[in-house]
Amino acid sequence: MKTYFKKSLLPLLLIISLTSFGQLSVKTNNPSISYMGRVNVQADSASFFWPGSSATINFQGTGIKASMRTRGEEGYFYAIVDGKAGDALKFRTADSTETISLASNLPAGTHSLQLFKLSNNTSENILYGLEIEGPAKLLAPGKLPRRKIEFYGNSITAGHGVDVPAGMNDSGAPQHFNNYYTYAALTARHFNAQYSCIARSGIGIMISWFPEIMPEIYDRLNPMHADSKWDFSKYTPDIVVINLFQNDYWLTNNPAHPQFKARFGTTKPTEEFIIKSYQNFVSTIRSKYPKAHIICALGNMNATEAGSKWPGYIREAISRLNDKKAYSVFFPYKDTPGHPKKNEQQAMADQLIAFIEKNIKW
Repeated sequence: MKTYFKKSLLPLLLIISLTSFGQLSVKTNNPSISYMGRVNVQADSASFFWPGSSATINFQGTGIKASMRTRGEEGYFYAIVDGKAGDALKFRTADSTETISLASNLPAGTHSLQLFKLSNNTSENILYGLEIEGPAKLLAPGKLPRRKIEFYGNSITAGHGVDVPAGMNDSGAPQHFNNYYTYAALTARHFNAQYSCIARSGIGIMISWFPEIMPEIYDRLNPMHADSKWDFSKYTPDIVVINLFQNDYWLTNNPAHPQFKARFGTTKPTEEFIIKSYQNFVSTIRSKYPKAHIICALGNMNATEAGSKWPGYIREAISRLNDKKAYSVFFPYKDTPGHPKKNEQQAMADQLIAFIEKNIKW
């Protein structure tokens, strides 16, 4: 015997069904999800490329899950529930779609979840949707902070090696990245600012450890595709921090490296070429953000060691710009093995925060 339902009853039956199972599915383009950073949001997916990009949702329910997968090397995220970063779940996204339990057995009441990408920009991490366990209810998003800050950087800014255990080799493994505890993310949180991070481990302005340089990818949504362009009108920072030249410092003194040969042939770049290259990149950023304060930083690895000429190159580039909203900040050489750990990242954040508080009204 066939059973017929009136069309008007179907939405009600769907709601009853969802409630009875105690689950509520949330699509990635739901306006109740707040994204930060360059995230490609579609109706059925949201792709995270850059370290420090995030998604935040407010809800009522006893638990929450995410359906995710990765293209490229494995990616790592924090799932931060109710703002408790110290209790955050650090999880991996794999090359096949998985449903990941981010929180369970939550008490009754209002909760928040932030998904925060920790790892490098060498993976595309795809969120297909969220599932709230019931009795479940989706709540309005929180108001985004008024202030906005953006960082352009290399491994130091990306968070390379922040989570390397004591005594272990700083190999650049994805699980040892942690952008959440970089000086960049720490500074943004200190000022309660929106945060955008355009960083890749190994990248430079003139030369990188791989073919791409920052002037070639700074304007991309997906850094792995040249035709994937970012719409700069979507995010206008008050402050831009550029922390590049560490890899240029290394590689311009390594004529045997394939990228040296590809970029320079057999002749080391002149000081004039170095200064002009930096000046041109800052000018490019200025063209995108005419009103922003631009802080040109360097360090805390050995590009700022005693006797290094590279801080001087940056000072000279800034002086040539004649830009009253361009500044320099140099983080002292940490003089320890590997990349900066949490305490060294915090020291950079403290210095940058103090500089901003003293010199910039925003």
